[in-house]
Amino acid sequence: MLEYVLRRILQLIPTLLFILVVVFALVRLLPGDPASAVLGDRALDADVERINRELGLDQPIPVQFVLFVKSFVTGDLGNSIALKVPVSTLILERLPVTMMLTFMAAVFAVATSVPLAFLAALRRGRATDTVIRSGFQVGLSMPVFFVGLVLLTVFGARLRWFPVGGYGEGFFDHVYHLILPSITLALSLSAVLMRNLRSAVINVLDADYVAFAESKGLRSGIILFRHILRNALISTLAIFGLSIGTLLGGAVITESVFAVPGAGRLMVDSIYGRDYPVVQGLTVALAVLVSLTFLTTDLIQAWLDPRLKK
Repeated sequence: MLEYVLRRILQLIPTLLFILVVVFALVRLLPGDPASAVLGDRALDADVERINRELGLDQPIPVQFVLFVKSFVTGDLGNSIALKVPVSTLILERLPVTMMLTFMAAVFAVATSVPLAFLAALRRGRATDTVIRSGFQVGLSMPVFFVGLVLLTVFGARLRWFPVGGYGEGFFDHVYHLILPSITLALSLSAVLMRNLRSAVINVLDADYVAFAESKGLRSGIILFRHILRNALISTLAIFGLSIGTLLGGAVITESVFAVPGAGRLMVDSIYGRDYPVVQGLTVALAVLVSLTFLTTDLIQAWLDPRLKK
């Protein structure tokens, strides 16, 4: 297991290098330039040259990339053009908000999809199975922004059960403010997890080793957790890990709808403002976060199924 962990960690190095190359290239393909965003359309040529020199944009592209990689390794991501504060400070302020939103959405998705998937699998072909699959299909077919607006209008503006925006003060207030946004994010993920886990549970229930375990007289709890759940979760766990990137992408829209001061909303504002340092820093930070999630998912899968370590 230790050898497998070390091998997977080493595989992250070329992945991170590729991420740096892609981020560096994509940011420079954005229309416009930082100098125009800072100085406006009537900026003088001398002022434009000064801004480009301060940002290092007057250097050749290879030199700019080397400086970009150096700043990433040293943790000095530069200063925001629009906000005039270090990018690392902005990331430390905004990224935990998005991480908390994503974590709560993942918890909601797992808490709803896992038990209902087992119930649908155990009652496959019956009315309960049909109702569960139909309900999740409705959540999967609706766009994230539409779900957010509906929840915001009904439970926030009309019923006043939850706040209509913001992040609050203190841990429990943060959780209270993020309930509606996290439910908005969780709907689509829970539908995907439920359908996948339901199919996996049905396949495991029909397996020969489950019938053999039942014939030996093992208790139903042992069969459920040791044989059915452990084997059915392997494929679902892979889907869950891959969906983390989708959750982070959905957080961009959700944070805008609910006015949550997270990394997604900061990313949108920085793209419109041509704030190169913030866009680069946030993109790399989110990419590293997703890569670590994939690593964790692979390690849990290897623990569930030792054959994956080979």
